[in-house]
Amino acid sequence: MDKYSIAPDVIDKIPGNVVTVEWSDSDVKVDAGNILRPTEVQNPPSTVCWSAEEGSFYTLLMTDPDAPSRENPKFREWHHWLVVNIPGCDVDKGETVMGYVGSGPPPETGLHRYIYLVYKQKGKIQYTDPVKSATCGDGRGGQKARDVAAKYNLGEPVAVNLYQAEWDDYVPKLYKKLGL
Repeated sequence: MDKYSIAPDVIDKIPGNVVTVEWSDSDVKVDAGNILRPTEVQNPPSTVCWSAEEGSFYTLLMTDPDAPSRENPKFREWHHWLVVNIPGCDVDKGETVMGYVGSGPPPETGLHRYIYLVYKQKGKIQYTDPVKSATCGDGRGGQKARDVAAKYNLGEPVAVNLYQAEWDDYVPKLYKKLGL
């Protein structure tokens, strides 16, 4: 994970645990920086899990620190998915406050990093920012994982994983869905 500069670009230190992210309908999975196509990850993953403590709540955040490109990340970061109050690693029972948006790197911007972060909450949290559907692109850019963690007292992430992706022919469809 160190070679992808997640720390210091997104978080301060890499946690020791990995979040498993898979799409069972296509045998696609996130694997420590592997390259996936936007077409492959356009729908939410079927499996997202980590080493969770019974009775604990977690926050899951998927973010792209390379918006619009890794060389010019002026919108660092662009949040693709945010779920809070997840009991254990049962993401479906958490509160989705930012609906899942698959990868959408602009053309000719190279590989983007798509990072999954899991934070252990101190208890249930009251999310106070605007809730965003999976068809809303507004207000997702320029958001920092560190700021979310500070605002909601999440501390450092307990699990991480990432893949990389670059533009493919699905991206214009995604932009249309988001009204971009």
